[in-house]
Amino acid sequence: MSSSSRRGLTGYLLLAPGLLWLIIFFVLPMYYMGQMSLRSGTLLTGFELTWDFSNYTDAITTFDTQFIRAFVYAGTATLLALLIGYPLAYFIALRSGRWKNLLLFAVIAPFFTTYLIRTVAWKTILSDGSPVVDVLTFLHLSDGQVLATSGAVIAGLTYNFLPFMVLPIYASLERLDTRLIEAGKDLYANGVTTFRKVTLPLSMPGVVAGVLLTFIPAAGDYVNVEFLGGTSQAMIGNVIQQQYLVVNNYPTAAALSFVLMTLILVAVGIYIKFAGTEALMDEEAR
Repeated sequence: MSSSSRRGLTGYLLLAPGLLWLIIFFVLPMYYMGQMSLRSGTLLTGFELTWDFSNYTDAITTFDTQFIRAFVYAGTATLLALLIGYPLAYFIALRSGRWKNLLLFAVIAPFFTTYLIRTVAWKTILSDGSPVVDVLTFLHLSDGQVLATSGAVIAGLTYNFLPFMVLPIYASLERLDTRLIEAGKDLYANGVTTFRKVTLPLSMPGVVAGVLLTFIPAAGDYVNVEFLGGTSQAMIGNVIQQQYLVVNNYPTAAALSFVLMTLILVAVGIYIKFAGTEALMDEEAR
């Protein structure tokens, strides 16, 4: 066997574990879920494959409000996470000095607690009569109740997914050659112009990654609504969870899952088309 053939075989062997994992835990479940979305019947009588495509049309027309709400909440939380996360990542990467490691630990510290416990903690923080709610009421930003509102759900989403926004942006800024910023100042650009022309474009790969890592899981989330919202704030994730575990309508739940994945892929594709391509070109230029 020639050396080139051995190198090719080694490459396939290295790729095999990942492919096997992907097939077992992604391709096969997607296949069976796709089959389930085209079945009809009940849990008692069994679900028969009848190629019932009406499951998709019924899912879209019946739960269109929850779909829209999921994308609105996820988009708002992503925007808030970006507005909070970018300055934080900028400070940690370029201004924190010897406190950098401590601040990075503070960003990832919430991951040492489970997602569920963090959300329950927010339920306590936003409960009626808590100091936070008292301050909001004093500032006339609340009528004394924050829980079971859209604001509480968006706040929970923003908090829970904020590290996914901060870390990619930090990684881009941390690799930034500060001499480029100094060169901009040497060319008589002020701080705002230097940031807009140098820092922001070079950090766009991190922004693109952070937006995707925040928006995608937030759009399918159901835990924050379960603990911080109410029935009037239900997102599509809550509907899917209910259809699977309460109603036991597996075909509808599977169809809703596929529709959600398709809509997210479309939204991500549009976003990458207008934001990601330029960011990737900037990265390649570096």
